[in-house]
Amino acid sequence: MAGIKSLAKDTAIYGLSSIIGRFLNWCLVPLYTQMFPAEEYGVVSYVYSAVALALIILTYGMETGFFRFANHDRYKDPMEVYSTGLISLAVSSTAFVVLMMAFIGPVSAVLHAPDHHSYIVMMVLTVAIDAFTALPFSYLRFAKRPMRFATLRLVNIAANIGLNLFFILICPWLWEYAPGWIAWFYDPDFGIGYIFLANLISSALNMLLLLPELRGFKWRFNAALWREMLAYSAPLLVLGVAGIMNQTLGTLLMPMLYADKAEAIAAVGIYSANYKIAIVMVMFIQAFRFAYEPFIFARAKEQGDDKLQSYRDAMRWFVIFGMIIFVAVMYYMDILRHFIAASYFSGLKVVPILMVAELFFGVFFNLSLWYKLTDKTMWGMWLSLLGLAVTVGLNVLLVPRYGYMGCAWAAFGCYGVMMAASYVAGRIHYPIGYNVPRLLFYFVSGLVMWVIGEIIGMEAHPWLTMVIRTPLLLLYIWMVLRIEHVTLRSLIPRR
Repeated sequence: MAGIKSLAKDTAIYGLSSIIGRFLNWCLVPLYTQMFPAEEYGVVSYVYSAVALALIILTYGMETGFFRFANHDRYKDPMEVYSTGLISLAVSSTAFVVLMMAFIGPVSAVLHAPDHHSYIVMMVLTVAIDAFTALPFSYLRFAKRPMRFATLRLVNIAANIGLNLFFILICPWLWEYAPGWIAWFYDPDFGIGYIFLANLISSALNMLLLLPELRGFKWRFNAALWREMLAYSAPLLVLGVAGIMNQTLGTLLMPMLYADKAEAIAAVGIYSANYKIAIVMVMFIQAFRFAYEPFIFARAKEQGDDKLQSYRDAMRWFVIFGMIIFVAVMYYMDILRHFIAASYFSGLKVVPILMVAELFFGVFFNLSLWYKLTDKTMWGMWLSLLGLAVTVGLNVLLVPRYGYMGCAWAAFGCYGVMMAASYVAGRIHYPIGYNVPRLLFYFVSGLVMWVIGEIIGMEAHPWLTMVIRTPLLLLYIWMVLRIEHVTLRSLIPRR
């Protein structure tokens, strides 16, 4: 149980930075949806979908590879593993920038910004910086320094948000009343380009703040170790690419599957804006992931059933918290929906589907420990490719008929299939003994609570509806705590 408490503590710290950061970024969504039409916000969403894919490719599983070999018995010096990974990422990130600059015209056209090469240049540089700095952030997790990790993340988020507000709100006001102050750098026609510029500046700031993690050790490149890391991480690269494609492929495919291209970009904007409401589940999963990888590799050295019980406990509490988050978001949707402009409300119906889909992905991540601990990362690759096949098939089948709703159901089907397949394979190769009936009970009872909340909902009286739903949420939490034999006294830390 001590291991689970440590995992919970680290998850809370990582989660604080993730939740605060994501929430603050989330607050930019109403700004974007108020200031830019769906067509322009759709371009931003489309570019960022490509950025997410590029970032996975450019890190090529080195973060997980670092955790694996830094804890490996054959490599006594974790800093040698760290240095080797850093040099590898530095070379690949530089090569990426050179390649993209050489083909900036075609790349800009593919990303629906043919007349705005500067947008793509800024995002290329941002991706290269973020790919390189991914390993220093992983080192902070390895070194069990969650506070510095969280602080740097929050500084990055604060800089990005501050710059967005400056460029999108303050500069237009100054341009109207005191243009001479900003005429030397501000162009009112640059529009959404300032979103990309703010991201680039904040990433560069992060690089500077991470300089202490790039000094104080001997830089050396171990070619044999590097080849082992690549062999271990290559399937994780495919896994990551397939995974991010599962998340973003619908957005990338929509312009190809709609008959009207302008309508397609607007649909991308509506779908992406409503996905931001489901971000609460994504934040929880991300916080859990930051803490879970160091946790499982550290526990892997232990013997006996205690290790397996820790994995069971982690899965159980993940599902519990995930369902509490789902029910809470759905019960208070009348408040949360105002984080996007009213013109985007037509897409709210995708939120419950996407939240359950993200929960499935989180369960899949929990299940993935078996192939990471047994060095059978090829399984991760095959499972993600299976998910990718489901994503492509369902998007092609559903999007032309149902629009962005088809995209949401494709995500649901993809993660559901990946979760089920990973569970079946894990039972054969690394049986852990999850209490599946209890997990299903928490999941189904949470869905039942949501349905009851929908039935008693009164569209004309949203505040009264939320007041009535609150006891139901508390009832669900009380039921879970009773089943888990958790009392309020046990939750209070003892000195």
